[in-house]
Amino acid sequence: MCNFLSYTKINYSYTMYPILVLKPQREKSILQQHPWIFSGGVLTMPVAQTGDIIEIRDSKQSFLGFGFFDAQSQITAKLFYFGKNPIVLDENFWFDKIKNAFELRQKYVLNSNTNAYRLLHAEGDFLPSIVADVYNEVMVVQILSEGIEKIFPHIQKSFEKLGFKYIYLKNKGSQKWLTEPYKDNIIWIKENNLDFCIDLEKSQKTGFFLDQRENRSLLAQYSKGKSVLNTFAYTGGFSVYALAGGAEKVISADISKEAIENCEKIIQKNIPNTEKHSTHIGDCFDYLKNTEENFDIIVLDPPAFAKNKQSIKKAARGYISLNELAIRKIKKGGLIFTFSCSGHVDKDLFRKMVFAAASEVRRPVRVIHQLTQPLDHPINIYHPEGEYLKGLVLCVD
Repeated sequence: MCNFLSYTKINYSYTMYPILVLKPQREKSILQQHPWIFSGGVLTMPVAQTGDIIEIRDSKQSFLGFGFFDAQSQITAKLFYFGKNPIVLDENFWFDKIKNAFELRQKYVLNSNTNAYRLLHAEGDFLPSIVADVYNEVMVVQILSEGIEKIFPHIQKSFEKLGFKYIYLKNKGSQKWLTEPYKDNIIWIKENNLDFCIDLEKSQKTGFFLDQRENRSLLAQYSKGKSVLNTFAYTGGFSVYALAGGAEKVISADISKEAIENCEKIIQKNIPNTEKHSTHIGDCFDYLKNTEENFDIIVLDPPAFAKNKQSIKKAARGYISLNELAIRKIKKGGLIFTFSCSGHVDKDLFRKMVFAAASEVRRPVRVIHQLTQPLDHPINIYHPEGEYLKGLVLCVD
């Protein structure tokens, strides 16, 4: 594991870069701007260290682009620039990338009712291996490669030029302020005029699952007068929206006592003294198996069951079992919001899993919505692997 942010100042010029040469006929994906080069397609490895910027050439020595090198990974390089000719990768190059991402969010996401959004979404913003989420005045960054670590001085300077004063690093095993600290590690944000709490130190990922913003809003539209079960509730994002949408009863279930305590705090902030919300601490599979109650709406938003390709088969059993339990517990005409955030499970496979669950129960099931991640989690058209969040709204008769 690299020592994140133990960098020295770098002033790259393209003439300095080591060169990776592809095998004959292996440049097609790069010409189509897919950002990953796998080791099996490499003819000549660069003389470089993991994290170095390298030049990519085809077998005829034609320039294809620049990328970050990884000597230990099957993905040997991740490209951030494609073109017929090299360019100088100076501070302006990185700033233009980040400014372009920022302007997209300013135009379509950021408003008086929402002050939390994803600013950088790795390959989705043409900058692999970095995620940056904005929570009100605080930016939380995850650096996912040594390549980003090495050029991070340019990236941080770009953030600061755009007006971000408080920047917090949240990597696995490394959390710290990169700027002066914000006044508190507990941050309240607004999403569609609802209030949510972020604990910078203790929360999962960067702090909040911003990718479900639009799907939570959709749930609110269907919740009036309904009984709603929110499984894997975490801090209650879907629960808050259901209550705000007029749900008659909402149950938030999660195995984490701390998450449920935060959920109750957030519910109290948004809907004070409500008697329509209750919680359950425990395994969500067990809850669905053992509850005698049926619901108008069930939300299934589990963590990623498939952490890698080797775990897909086991993950499939989990997704099928979970959806089968929900289909058995939903009222006639009820809705199931079911999701997978596993990048290794594509949307076709996910639909097949839900089909398998429905066929086991043998109730009529219709798909009335197909859901994905919002526009501040953009999907690079050349990198379909970036479409990690899949969702279906099922109507069960």
